[in-house]
Amino acid sequence: MVSRSQPTRARSPEAKRAREAAILDAAARLATANGIRSVTLTDIAAEVGMHKSAMLRYFETREEIYLRLAAAGWEEWSRAVREQLADAAPATDDNHPAEAPSGPDQAPGRHAIAGLLAESLVARPLFCDLLAHTPMNLERNVSLDNVRSFKLTALAEFGAVSEELRRVAVLSPAQAGNVVATATAMAGALWQMAAPGTELRRLYESDPDLAHAVVDVAPRLTDILSALLLGYRAGGDAEVTVQEPSPTTELGRD
Repeated sequence: MVSRSQPTRARSPEAKRAREAAILDAAARLATANGIRSVTLTDIAAEVGMHKSAMLRYFETREEIYLRLAAAGWEEWSRAVREQLADAAPATDDNHPAEAPSGPDQAPGRHAIAGLLAESLVARPLFCDLLAHTPMNLERNVSLDNVRSFKLTALAEFGAVSEELRRVAVLSPAQAGNVVATATAMAGALWQMAAPGTELRRLYESDPDLAHAVVDVAPRLTDILSALLLGYRAGGDAEVTVQEPSPTTELGRD
């Protein structure tokens, strides 16, 4: 009988994919519970019921495992937030954007879009953690092929979200890209500062002298994105792209 700690080697492509999925699921569970920083390759092997040496047949490093999860996180978040954006009322009349009103009455719509982006990220704690660790660690101890595969996935999903945001918020391609970049970068950074579920967080909350260190990610990120969107509205009307960009459009050009 095969014990849980000594599963048989996956020999068929289907069995190999199933084993890889089990490893990814185990890594995700551990990181969600304890944070990516604390999870080792040995921890993942134990969680999935394999020897560490056997798991190396599927993934060379822990960074490769979490980089794969980061790519999946981009795909899942992108699908979800694009659906939410598509259902949101446009900030202006999409059929006549140039005739849309400007001024303070635009703020609620843009604040709602900022909140939508912020809440969609905060609802995905593991993705927020991955966003912070990807440039610092996860792209380092892996092959260049793995980095390229991840980057292609992340850039494609980044572009898809930016395009939907551009349509809904009536922004230029460069402006929409800046908003998505700010949202994802700040979500990762603020999540680390917030340290949810950790001894640090409990210290911050229990000591009045450290009250300034308590970070509530969703409202903080919403305020940042609202300010950026309102600033673009106030000062960037001339840069807004009204027509659908062609494949030869120079993104980011004024």
